[in-house]
Amino acid sequence: MDKLDKTFKALADKNRIRILKLLEKKKMCVCELASVLGATQPNVSKHLKKLKSAGLISDEQRGLWTNYFLCIPKDVYARKLLKNLSSWLNNDALIKKDSEKAKTASRTQLCCKGKRK
Repeated sequence: MDKLDKTFKALADKNRIRILKLLEKKKMCVCELASVLGATQPNVSKHLKKLKSAGLISDEQRGLWTNYFLCIPKDVYARKLLKNLSSWLNNDALIKKDSEKAKTASRTQLCCKGKRK
């Protein structure tokens, strides 16, 4: 019961659902996600932490950036919900807009790490 509760709590926010839909397409860093969502990096980081804690996403360090991506959850509830989510909301106007914005989100231009010399 606790695992299901944690999964539902992770999905109980519109921006976290938007993040999951973006990560269905490709791995993204916090800067890219913040740009697409129109949110601050600290806010996006909090969402990512909740999604990771629920076992829905994972991350990897690649050079200067931490890439976030969907994982295959160990928990059966999370796995089934992610599978279903992949077919939900694909025609939603906001999800489509996010997807289009993500195509042009460039981490090297958005991230302060990428601006350092």
